[in-house]
Amino acid sequence: LFSFIGRRAESKFAQTVVKRLRMSQINNPPISISRLSRYMKGKEGKTAVIVGAVTDDPRLLEIPALTIAALRFTETARARIVKAGGECITLDQLALRAPKGSNTVLLRGSKTSRESVRHFGHRTSVTNPHTHDGVKPHVISKGRKFEKARGRRRSTGFKV
Repeated sequence: LFSFIGRRAESKFAQTVVKRLRMSQINNPPISISRLSRYMKGKEGKTAVIVGAVTDDPRLLEIPALTIAALRFTETARARIVKAGGECITLDQLALRAPKGSNTVLLRGSKTSRESVRHFGHRTSVTNPHTHDGVKPHVISKGRKFEKARGRRRSTGFKV
């Protein structure tokens, strides 16, 4: 539907939605209600569009009344949005309301907040001490013998 709108109406919004719909799971991260409410502050009356899942955040106590269009909502997120006087709609319903994305805010979740992203990058070496400082090693255990001796401390040979 959005590809049709993007092609026939030459809508940049619809083309972006199509592109995000075709993305893999990893490139379509979820977004929490708390982040949504933060991004939508001062944009009352607009519809938040998320091509992905909307999850609940129990740390957020008060939710503003938001109109959110998304692929998926967790049960608790949907319940809390509706209870706050908001509205959860599908992307198909959005296509009927705002085919060209008028009065909408296109948002997406953080891609780098997955735990596995922390392990990405090069490990440090003796010749280059700062290749990627914050790279988390894949460690079997957190004991004394595991990634805590040579190369980690001055007292045991050298420190990178």
